Amino acid sequence: MRVLFALFVLVPFAALANGLDDFLAFNAATKSATATFEQQAYDRSGKVVDRSSGRFAFARPGKFRWAYEKPHRQLLVADGTKLWIYDPDLQQVTVKRIDQAISSTPAALLAGKDDITRLFTLRDAGTKDGLAWVEALPKAKDTGFDRVRYTGKPVYSVRGLRVVKDGVELTFTQPLDKEAAADLQNFSGKRWNYERAEHYGSFEFSVAEPKKHGRDPISITSSKLSNDGKTLQLAIADFKPVMQEAIKFKLKARDGTPIAQEIQHTVHALP
Repeated sequence: MRVLFALFVLVPFAALANGLDDFLAFNAATKSATATFEQQAYDRSGKVVDRSSGRFAFARPGKFRWAYEKPHRQLLVADGTKLWIYDPDLQQVTVKRIDQAISSTPAALLAGKDDITRLFTLRDAGTKDGLAWVEALPKAKDTGFDRVRYTGKPVYSVRGLRVVKDGVELTFTQPLDKEAAADLQNFSGKRWNYERAEHYGSFEFSVAEPKKHGRDPISITSSKLSNDGKTLQLAIADFKPVMQEAIKFKLKARDGTPIAQEIQHTVHALP
C-alpha cells in the first residue's frame, strides 16, 4: 500500500523561482509552523482505499504535535526524544524512541533533526490548481508512505496558545473577523483531570467533583481581539490549573474563510 500526503503550510516569505526552491527556503528558515494535512492510501492498482486529514504543529528540532481528525481521531506528540501515540477509542498510549519512529516519515520531513535531502529525494512537480507542488520520496524502504507534496497554500488555524491570568491567549495564522471573534456563542469548552496511578491509563475525572467521572463545561466570559486581528484573548470563569482543557470555536477569518477547530491544552500554573 502506498500513502500520499498533501501538506498545506503557511509560508512566511514571497514565492521563489519554483516550488522546490520555495520549500527548501521554507525548511531552512522556519523553526516552527502549523499546517493541515490530507493523507490518501492507495492499493497496488492505484485506487484510493483510505483518506484521512488533520492538523499538526512543529518546533525544530524534533518536537511536533500531529493530530488525525477525520475519519478517526489519533494524536502523536514528540518532545525531541520520545514519541507518544494516543488512540482515544482504545484509551491507549504507545511510547517509542523518536529516532526509530519518524526517521523517514512526513514528520521527519518538517520537524526532523537531519538534513532532509539525506532522507528524501525532492523533485519540483510543477503547478496545479494555482499551487506549486513539490514531491518528497523517502530514500529508505518500507516507510509506510510513498511521497509528500508541499503546496504552499495558506493555513487558517491557531498557531500558538499562551496561558494568561484569567484565561488563554490564542494566536492565529490569519486575521480574524471582529464580529465573529466578539460573539461568545461561537465558543465552548470543557476541562477534566486524570488519575495519577501505577496502572496504565485513566478515566476522565471532573475538576469540580474529583471522584466523579466526566468532563466539566467551562464558561468563556469575554473575548478581546488585538488590533492586527491575529491574537484573541479569552477570559474563562474560575480559571485554574487543570490536566486537560478543550476549547471549541466557530470563527471566520477577515476574508470570510471559516475557522472551526478544537484545541486541547494543559494549564500547569497561572502567571
